[in-house]
Amino acid sequence: MPKYVAFLRAINVGGHTVKMDHLRRLFESLGFANVETFIASGNVIFDSRTKSTRLLERKIENHLEEMLGYEVTTFVRTIDEVAQVAAYKPFDEAELNAEGNILYIGFIAGEPTQEANAKFTSLSNEVNGLHVRGREVYWLRRPSLGVSEYEGGKLEKSIAMRATFRNSTTVKKIAAKYAKVL
Repeated sequence: MPKYVAFLRAINVGGHTVKMDHLRRLFESLGFANVETFIASGNVIFDSRTKSTRLLERKIENHLEEMLGYEVTTFVRTIDEVAQVAAYKPFDEAELNAEGNILYIGFIAGEPTQEANAKFTSLSNEVNGLHVRGREVYWLRRPSLGVSEYEGGKLEKSIAMRATFRNSTTVKKIAAKYAKVL
């Protein structure tokens, strides 16, 4: 049975608090197997016979909105896709490894339009490196060069799509933990 990761937007932010054991039970009630959560920021790993990530996203979103009372945009990736995202190097190695730099990965529903891609990447500056690849956007923050005026919401608006951002360390840990199931 395929293993998936659901990256949830609006879990444990903005006054919406959901305990991870409750979130796990909500996923189990959908018939998913081997459900686990990974840190309290809305990362849920599960097995499902469903092959379509789009169908899984809609099913999860509808259920969570019904049970929690608010919209929870959901981005589902296969474990293989998460491993590919974690391994991708959107910036040169020296920048990725420079002390203090932080790489965030934004998950979006689909590939952005050329116009949205151009608008997003045009926000790059000496403090913020921005890159788009497929259904992910990459944001390299370089705090040693200054204070970033960006946050996830502003970047989400620039790409003209809902997004949820994770520190690349989190994505790499998920990939490392579950890559053995491939």
